[in-house]
Amino acid sequence: MKRYWSRLLALVLLVVVGLMGCNNTPATLTGDYRQDTLAVVNTLRTTIDLPQDSPDRVSLQAQARKKINDFAARYQRDDSVAGLASFTTMRTALNSLAGHYSSYPNRPVPQKLKDRLEQEFERVEVALKRGA
Repeated sequence: MKRYWSRLLALVLLVVVGLMGCNNTPATLTGDYRQDTLAVVNTLRTTIDLPQDSPDRVSLQAQARKKINDFAARYQRDDSVAGLASFTTMRTALNSLAGHYSSYPNRPVPQKLKDRLEQEFERVEVALKRGA
């Protein structure tokens, strides 16, 4: 029964977050590629480091998924960033985390994936400092 209520709560939170995004709320991304990328990296770091029993976990995971989708939608077709090393590395990280959230929404991010994501986030930050 507890599992049912936790899934129901997760579904309700996803619906609420989804509806909030449809009510003409301001975009979560600014259009400044460097700033947006660093903001997404920081959000994802916070989300994957949450303990499994954190009361905010479901809502923060929903926010992380929204940021992943917003980032992909905004920059995927932008030719000015598509060839940058920071962008390709960031897309790899985003795809990995989105795949985990899609396949295992109720499981914590495995340590092996956390380590790989952290390496990729560090590469993204270094590439952004270089301007690539």
